[in-house]
Amino acid sequence: MAMTEQEVLEKVGEALVEALGVDDDEITADAKISADLGAESIDYLDITFRLEKAFDIKIPRGELIPDNLLNNPEYVKDGLLTEEGLTKFKEAMPHADLTEFVKNPLVDGIMDLFTVQTIVNYVMGKVNG
Repeated sequence: MAMTEQEVLEKVGEALVEALGVDDDEITADAKISADLGAESIDYLDITFRLEKAFDIKIPRGELIPDNLLNNPEYVKDGLLTEEGLTKFKEAMPHADLTEFVKNPLVDGIMDLFTVQTIVNYVMGKVNG
């Protein structure tokens, strides 16, 4: 049976509260996982594990967070995603809102794309096909 966005948001919120030790009221759709909720790189592994368990899904490495693009010199130049890199990033992250990011595709700004809503969108795609 398909899950509603609200149901997914609640379960994602529970996973984030457990993984990051934040309060429920900090979990809002636009909360940035790193900047607002304090996640560090190791926390993303815990979050991924908890999401897999909560939703009975498999999250392949690099699917939720496409880290392999950033090490490719064809995709990154002078701290910015190239046109080709931006195209690949859009393909890899259909679950993220890239509207503002594409205007100034700084590699340093990529982690700000990972919001609670980004995770909800990703999970919705997994559980509802």
